[in-house]
Amino acid sequence: MNAPNGQVDGVTLGAFVGTVVIGGSNFVAVKVTVDELDPLYGAAARFFLAGLVFLAILVAMRVPLPRGHALAGAAVYGALGFGIAYALMYIALVELTAGVASVLMATVPVLTLLLAALQRMEPITLRGLAGGALAVAGIAVLSARSLGGDIPFRYLLAALVAPIVIAEAAIVAKRFPKTHPVGTNVVGMFVGAALLAATSLALGEAWTLPRDGATWIASAWLVAAGSVGLFWLFLFVVQRWTASASTYSLPLMPVVAIGLAAVLADEGIGWLEAAGGLLVIAGAYVGVLRRERRPAVVPADPGGCVGTAVGDGSMERPEAPPAAARG
Repeated sequence: MNAPNGQVDGVTLGAFVGTVVIGGSNFVAVKVTVDELDPLYGAAARFFLAGLVFLAILVAMRVPLPRGHALAGAAVYGALGFGIAYALMYIALVELTAGVASVLMATVPVLTLLLAALQRMEPITLRGLAGGALAVAGIAVLSARSLGGDIPFRYLLAALVAPIVIAEAAIVAKRFPKTHPVGTNVVGMFVGAALLAATSLALGEAWTLPRDGATWIASAWLVAAGSVGLFWLFLFVVQRWTASASTYSLPLMPVVAIGLAAVLADEGIGWLEAAGGLLVIAGAYVGVLRRERRPAVVPADPGGCVGTAVGDGSMERPEAPPAAARG
């Protein structure tokens, strides 16, 4: 069994921090691969290879694949979260600066909260709106130096729609019956990779192997840590917290990216970056971490399972608390 939804236990908080660190590193890695590989082809190859890794883990761990409604949920989650969302973001990042993309991605927690409320999954709370507003303000400050310049409309449109799709993907992952994150990711990544590959072929992208060593290293990172590690941890978190709370990792990721750039590329951190980072951290604290603490009933499952295995190999779904008590 799991800790109650929304409880900030140590294991779930550690998984949340892991998604932030890995996701922030992915900004750098994606930029490296897009410089050499066509965007949709690169994304399709990334998720296909990551799906193979998840499939090997599934076989080794003897985890059952999702069935019934859970299978449909995993497929929809993959189509939205891996297929459509990453198609839009990879295309947008061809022309948009990281600053503009970060500002738009910072709206995901607020969008998730609003969509979840419209679908009667979560109530709209002042804390959630305040946390989202702080996060957006922080990313705007972080990106103030790079918001200028002309942006082709089609790339801006892609970046505007992507956060909405990502928000809905988180809700789908929360709504459908809970299964092991490995099984969900096997289905989701193969569905997403298929959509990305079909779109890449339709657009006439070139399917070539990387030539530059840095592209190989970045691609390996995106498959292993940036996909397998990131989305295992993300599903672990989203199935234990509310959908909107889980997405606060997105506005925190650029903070990690700027810190890594300062260390790896010897780029200085000015007062704008420091102030923006503090605002984003404050938004995450208000929206996610500042919650009424309740004593843990059962310790978190260290194996990354959501639910407990029952005799037929399926996952027993824990009883969900009322909507007002979630998150």
